[in-house]
Amino acid sequence: MILLIEDSQSDAEWILKALGEPETRRFDVVWVTCLADALGHLARNTFDVVLLDLMLPDGEGVEAFDRVYRAQPEALILVLSAADTEETARRAVRHGAFDHLAKGRADPYWLPRALRYVMERKATERVLRQAEKKLFEEKERSRVTLDSIGDAVLATDLDYNVTYLNPVAEQMTGWSGAEALGQPLRKVFNIIDGATREAGQNPAWRAIDQDRTVGLAMDCVLIRRDGTEIVIEDSAAPIHDRDGRVTGAVIVFHDRNQARAVTEKMAYLAQHDGLTGLPNRLLLKERFSRAIPLARRNQKLVGLLFLDLDDFKEINDSLGHAIGDRVLQGAAERLLSCVRASDTVCRYGGDEFVILLTEINQAQDAALAAEKLHAAFAEPLEIDGHRLRIHLSIGISLYPNDDDNPDDLIHDADVAMLDAKAHGKGRCRSFTAGMRLGHVT
Repeated sequence: MILLIEDSQSDAEWILKALGEPETRRFDVVWVTCLADALGHLARNTFDVVLLDLMLPDGEGVEAFDRVYRAQPEALILVLSAADTEETARRAVRHGAFDHLAKGRADPYWLPRALRYVMERKATERVLRQAEKKLFEEKERSRVTLDSIGDAVLATDLDYNVTYLNPVAEQMTGWSGAEALGQPLRKVFNIIDGATREAGQNPAWRAIDQDRTVGLAMDCVLIRRDGTEIVIEDSAAPIHDRDGRVTGAVIVFHDRNQARAVTEKMAYLAQHDGLTGLPNRLLLKERFSRAIPLARRNQKLVGLLFLDLDDFKEINDSLGHAIGDRVLQGAAERLLSCVRASDTVCRYGGDEFVILLTEINQAQDAALAAEKLHAAFAEPLEIDGHRLRIHLSIGISLYPNDDDNPDDLIHDADVAMLDAKAHGKGRCRSFTAGMRLGHVT
């Protein structure tokens, strides 16, 4: 179950939309708009994940995080940050938040997957806690489970000697299970404080001494057997026998940078076309939503070019999809070579591309960009011995001249592109109101 704490209705609706429609959503989500309501829910219910905005009407910053954390420390807290609160979000992570999430990056592809990743990790912790109770009679069964999970697992006895490493722990520490067995924990699990470089506190000692699950210190660095270092995070818990007596401890840890890299890769894949590497529709829409306010503030225009490869179907049908894919990749490279760094080239779908021209001075600038594109495609593409001549049909729309809404501007440019295609290959047309009405230009 997820608790969303967000007072901005638009931001909350965006996140809820990213999580899917209520009838198909795989998560139970409770949305509250203030800290007081959130604390009430946390007192009554158990949540797997908390999505926390740090700017609430009755609580802000790290103080708001600390109150949520104290109310339910076992929940994984993802801090929602805007551009101006990112540093505060980092401070919250140092206080114990699982991670921080930029609001603008919440989308229907990677956000549900990121949350499933987080909740699977929490489910793993639950499995480990259950394994503590049954370890005496189900030792071998638990060993198989621990060997198969994605996190590193290391167990010790009461003398803090290593009794078990799973394969991930072997890889991360540099010790094989056979070599580590019976070795002092400090030798195998050599950790230091990343900030002070002093020896880190033994998490197994804390778990056994306090008879509870404890988190590793922030900025914890594992010194591997070969001397290389890995920033790690996670927890340690006591192991009990059938009578409830503590018999040792289990430490569960993972590479913090690798976990973040997985999240970042998921976010990238959600916003880019897998074939060409260009931004996809989702990222185009995000950049469009930023370009329009900027152009309005600076009294500029935004140009939108909708492109279609006139000859692509014939090439794809006659030479096959593999050559067709290479054509799309080659076309993407040429399009990128014709625009400014501030512009966006998007693969819109199939053989259609969209180019967003930010902050142009006049309509003629968009027309000149289209001419540059036609010139770039005058030279055939060389692919596997084939010289393939590609023509572009281009439609142009402008903000604010034609519309002030991104979806409408894309539609207008699409209509203009179809009008250009109707007049032959390699043409360009600028949108007019007559095209919207279906008039022939």
